[in-house]
Amino acid sequence: MEMTAREIADYLHGEIVGDENAKVSSVAKIESGKPGSLCFLANPKYEQYLYTCQASIILINKTFEPSAEVSATLVKVDNAYDAIASLLDLLNTMKSKNRCGGLKRLFTFYSSAFTSKVGRGTYVGSYSYIGKKARVGKKCYIYPQVYIGDGVEIGDNVTLYPGVRIYNGCKIGNNCIIHANAVIGSDGFGFVPTADGTYKKIPQTGIVVIEDNCEIGANTVIDRATMGSTVIGKGVKLDNLIQVAHNVVIGENTVIAAQTGIAGSTKLGKNCIVGGQVGFAGHLTIADKSSIAAQSGVLGNIKQEGKAYMGSPAFEYRDYIKAYAIFKNSHKK
Repeated sequence: MEMTAREIADYLHGEIVGDENAKVSSVAKIESGKPGSLCFLANPKYEQYLYTCQASIILINKTFEPSAEVSATLVKVDNAYDAIASLLDLLNTMKSKNRCGGLKRLFTFYSSAFTSKVGRGTYVGSYSYIGKKARVGKKCYIYPQVYIGDGVEIGDNVTLYPGVRIYNGCKIGNNCIIHANAVIGSDGFGFVPTADGTYKKIPQTGIVVIEDNCEIGANTVIDRATMGSTVIGKGVKLDNLIQVAHNVVIGENTVIAAQTGIAGSTKLGKNCIVGGQVGFAGHLTIADKSSIAAQSGVLGNIKQEGKAYMGSPAFEYRDYIKAYAIFKNSHKK
């Protein structure tokens, strides 16, 4: 879908600063905007990217005043977060019209028609479904009752256990194992509060990318990005019952134990070790080789590599042990 700044401003009742004929055909996060893409700035934490972003059009709040020159055309709106939700909703509606032909395949258990491709030596179990334009590599083992949506790409030597669900457009690398009932690409938890106290859903238009040599535990859920990709890096191992929210990035060779929850847009570094039942707040950056003890609550950025953390809120492990000793002794008194 291609739109000009004028068309966007008219649709959102916004004001244009810059070229009203600037055109966009995709949406992107402000950190990775490119020519021809539309971005938005609603969280002041991301203001730094406004001045380096290469996007053609950026939505901003009317109350926001840039502190430096911005190369993109700006569309000022009352609420940039609400505005991008409306635009994504429009985009989703247009895409849905193109999917109507898929209804006739609702009762197809396995389909290699509609240009989907399955590599040599791949086994597909009973009652599994492969969608339109999906690609499955060589020597994969797809157990019964697996769902692979339209446009999904799966590499070689991948095992999908019963009940795995991979939503449209997601990408799985080589040599991956995804255990039973894991869900890859479900909608991120994105809602905008409205004036009447209800919540408006923000369409989640991105995908999930799982790179090579990953293992995903049973009943783990990885949400698709609002825009762009939720990324699971090479060699990552996720235990059962883990929640990975939209736009999260997990660095290579990080291991995470069961019942951990990672809130949206948090970035974990490489070679991290995360214990069970750890909670990460959103929009955090966690340094490489960090170790987080079980049941910790991580509320702030971790900047130093190779440090261990414990507690809720989490702080350095040695300091926590000292503090806990004092707390324990005072409790006895």
